[in-house]
Amino acid sequence: MKFLISLAFKNLTRYKRRTLITAGAIAFGLMMYIFIDSMLMGAEIESVRNLKWYETSSARIYDEEYWDNRFQKPLDLNIEEPNKIVEMLAGEGIPASPRIVLSGDMILNMDDFGEEGNLAVTVTAIDPERDFDVFHYSDTLVEGRFLKPGDDGVLLGSWFAEDIGAKVGYWITVVTRGKGGFYEAMDLEILGIVNCPNPNVNRTLIMMPLDVADDYLVMEGAVTEINIKLPDTADVESEVVRIQNMIEGNGIDVLSWENMARDYLALAEAKRGGTGMILFLIFIIAAVGISNTMLMAIFERVRELGMMRSLGMSDAKIRIAFMIEAAGIGIIGSLLGIILGIAADFYIIYVGIDYGWLMRDMDIGYRLQSIFRGMWNPGTMVKAFFAGTIISTLVAYFPTNRALKMDIPSCLRHQ
Repeated sequence: MKFLISLAFKNLTRYKRRTLITAGAIAFGLMMYIFIDSMLMGAEIESVRNLKWYETSSARIYDEEYWDNRFQKPLDLNIEEPNKIVEMLAGEGIPASPRIVLSGDMILNMDDFGEEGNLAVTVTAIDPERDFDVFHYSDTLVEGRFLKPGDDGVLLGSWFAEDIGAKVGYWITVVTRGKGGFYEAMDLEILGIVNCPNPNVNRTLIMMPLDVADDYLVMEGAVTEINIKLPDTADVESEVVRIQNMIEGNGIDVLSWENMARDYLALAEAKRGGTGMILFLIFIIAAVGISNTMLMAIFERVRELGMMRSLGMSDAKIRIAFMIEAAGIGIIGSLLGIILGIAADFYIIYVGIDYGWLMRDMDIGYRLQSIFRGMWNPGTMVKAFFAGTIISTLVAYFPTNRALKMDIPSCLRHQ
């Protein structure tokens, strides 16, 4: 075996150009595999973070019938005396913030917007003093100021404001129905514009103070939801069960962010399957390139193979020698591919790729506004190394086996 390894090593150094070309094919395929895996893993992790930070929070408390009717935004399915629940959760060290979510029609006036029009909107009424304990809007303001209790005003998402031509100081009217079913028109000044990493929020966000919405809608202190923030390391499902047991008997349900984001998670799972197929195809392309190169390399050396057989070397040893040589090429290519993959990961992780031109007008499912950043994934690099080495070794078997079927005189006469 020592002789076979020595022979394989000498062939690697003797045929340097072929070794480098084949190793380069392996390296490129593995680099792309590592790079794409890093980018999509980073996109998925950041999307989940932005989903919890700006949309769903870690968990949410609803009236037990609300979730099935959530698209209608019913105000009569509400949580009475939410402050008791918020204070109870605070006693357990769990930040919580009440909200009212309502649907209505937003009317744009001629004086500010230059023309009149209306569109269906969803308005979120927040407690300005508690909301930052759960959500991460504190560093998203780009114009104006944040809401204060008692403000007859709203915050708008930046893309939404851009789409309707809104500016700080403009006035809008939101027509909606109050808790008793009556119609109410709310005249609200645009006090600020926010821009956050979640494109869904930027496209649709309208926020107003909770106490003002309570007066307009005659909610009498009731809210439609209470949002909960849990530590990143928490077992969300276990915490949801614990919170549900704490408030049992009040006719309300506690839902985790995973339950509320099932559509996104299903889409992410489908994307993960598609990604796996893309990565599999990259491996197939690399394997075909390796096999083709090894095939040419072996058939270029048929006379050498015949000479080895004529000197008494067994077919099994010849096959092993060529497979060891192919494994050496695979190791060189895999190591180079990992080095290139790490270099590519450095760029995607610390610089990122700006897809803002695409995300602005197209919803591709990820909760990313523009910059795609990757994540380190050592497991993928280990898999890439072994896959590159094993593929290179295995594909050398077939052309070697084919060449060994020729008799010795035919091998020696081969041109």
